Amino acid sequence: MNKIIKMVSVGVASLLMVLPVAAADLKLGYVDAVRLFQDAPQAAQAEVMLREEFSEREKGLLAQQKKAKALEDRLRRDGMVMSESERKKIENELLDISRDMRRGQEEFREDLNRRRNEEIAKVQEFIKEVIDKVGREGKFDLIFFEGIAYANAELEITSQVLARLKTLAEK
Repeated sequence: MNKIIKMVSVGVASLLMVLPVAAADLKLGYVDAVRLFQDAPQAAQAEVMLREEFSEREKGLLAQQKKAKALEDRLRRDGMVMSESERKKIENELLDISRDMRRGQEEFREDLNRRRNEEIAKVQEFIKEVIDKVGREGKFDLIFFEGIAYANAELEITSQVLARLKTLAEK
């Protein structure tokens, strides 16, 4: 029994002596994910593209809002002097426009969120590829991306990754 305990103790002691040497040879880095997504030109380009893609639909919704507002104003201003049938006609038209607007706004939000999520996924994948390239070229053993409670500032390589992203955005 004592022989087994001695062997295990020697094994653990040997392992503890080797671990610091192995850890000293590791090249580590980390990337500030929030800063990367805020400053990456690809994220800004995706946002501009989405604005352009959805601008016509947004203009259509704004036009509907203006039309509804004009009908409400007319009803408020002239409702007392209108005939019953004319007032009913405007009220029904206002209800139809309001219903279409709500439906249109909901579809707009859903489509925009879906497309934004798609574009974010593309940007995230691209950033991951760039981090991989920077890691291979810099001969890093391990690069941390998210969920870091503390890291020495010397390990941060966010600026390197951002510089690469900016270079690639210019091409």
